[in-house]
Amino acid sequence: MDFRRSHAPVATWVPGARQPAFDPQGIAEIAAEIREPVHVLAGHGHSNGVGIALGGDALASDSGYRLLGTLPPLYPEWLGDRSFCEAHGVRFPYIAGEMANGIATTTMVIEMARAEMLGFFGAGGLAPARVEEAVEELVRELGSLPNWGVNLIHSPNEPSVEERVAELLITRGVPIVSASAFMALTPAVVRCAVAGLRLVDGVVTRRTRVFAKVSRPEVAAQFMSPAPDEILRVLLDRGQITAEEAALAARVPVAEDITVESDSGGHTDNRPLVSLLPAILGLRDSVVASHGCPIRVGAAGGLGTPASVAGAFALGAAYVVTGSVNQACVEAGISPEAREMLASADIADVIMAPAADMFEQGVKLQVLRRGTMFAARAGQLYEAYRTYPSLESLPDPVRQRLERDVLRAPISEIWEGTAAFWRQRDPAELDRAMADPKHRMALLFRWYLGKASRWAIDGDASRRVDFQIWCGPAMGAFNRWTADSFLASPSARTVVQVALNLLEGAAVITRAHQLRTYGVPVPAQSFAFAPRNLI
Repeated sequence: MDFRRSHAPVATWVPGARQPAFDPQGIAEIAAEIREPVHVLAGHGHSNGVGIALGGDALASDSGYRLLGTLPPLYPEWLGDRSFCEAHGVRFPYIAGEMANGIATTTMVIEMARAEMLGFFGAGGLAPARVEEAVEELVRELGSLPNWGVNLIHSPNEPSVEERVAELLITRGVPIVSASAFMALTPAVVRCAVAGLRLVDGVVTRRTRVFAKVSRPEVAAQFMSPAPDEILRVLLDRGQITAEEAALAARVPVAEDITVESDSGGHTDNRPLVSLLPAILGLRDSVVASHGCPIRVGAAGGLGTPASVAGAFALGAAYVVTGSVNQACVEAGISPEAREMLASADIADVIMAPAADMFEQGVKLQVLRRGTMFAARAGQLYEAYRTYPSLESLPDPVRQRLERDVLRAPISEIWEGTAAFWRQRDPAELDRAMADPKHRMALLFRWYLGKASRWAIDGDASRRVDFQIWCGPAMGAFNRWTADSFLASPSARTVVQVALNLLEGAAVITRAHQLRTYGVPVPAQSFAFAPRNLI
């Protein structure tokens, strides 16, 4: 509707309301008031022609102002899909994502749950026994609360670990499982989605809700569809699901929440959110049309400022998931030294490096570049792995350089520790290494990649230059946004404070966009939200 040509009533401002603002500063101040109605007016004799005023429920008719429209209050809780909050028992459509190796700690999950948001424990890379300890703590602290979960990461090199973690999550009644790094469905993740399905008043209800973090449409389609018959048959044959559960599985998708992960820290395809999210939303619409079950699609990756969060919601995200910015919070399971390094990162201070869990496949992940040599040194190890068939075939200059600059110990000594680790974790891997020299080389080089994460978590000063810190460009954007504010200090960055500021700022920016679509000449400062203490 063209308001300039409309026949909106002529009106005066209600008594007690703030006077209409036609100047940029006045518009910026009123636009930031997101919890009161804002009225858009056309005035006479003003250069801009359109202004706004705050408050009031009705307008009189004797001032000469023409009412163009009224925006109701806007709350951060309303930015996403309301069904998301209802389904998961939360107030805000916001998740602190699952940073592996326990970097997303139980403390972080507990704080998020108590603040009426969601948090996922970072179980990836941890031994099942350590995951069990975390689950026990979460069950003890959060009891029957529905708004918390644990990560199930795809482990192609250790399928038995994936199966054991899935078994643990099901038997301990973890309410939400966030599945990540899957390229195809596996029995473990399907079991999490299917075990406990039952029919209540004609509706299929879940015992365990599954989130699927994806970056490719073909993977998203698998999670949006009912579980494949062949996997259900495997689970039936194992006695891990019942015939009734298998029958009900044909009526619902594997996951009702799909998290679209764009360019992010850690494992990433470096896809831009503005291209990836609309594509998967379109896919969702076509898949839902075929089976009729609702599916929510959220956004992750690159969300480090209120503007980026507002942009994700504007694209249609039902919820948002943050990662890198939480790693810099006090609850994160990473050393103060590593958090200080993250706090100094800029947008371009990231780089791709070989991944420990998929080293042989050449898979890379995004890490911090500033202040660490990890990416370059990990690259040297992968180049040696790609070039030579075994450790014994390494030329002396190559071997000596790796031992001196990267491993900092003789290869024979490193292998002793590597063999001891696999003897305890998975003896089959050690047997394979003894029969396959190339695999033995991969396990030894993966020692460095795995240790580099542990050095960053523990704050090992002697290996600071080798810290592996997963990080995306969002960290630099967050640091730029919080510069000169109280959130510039790592000690002030709590996961809930960061979440509330991102959501509040996103609501303010969304209100500014709304006003601009009404024809209000919204000034640039309306789109700049400064961090504030919201706790």
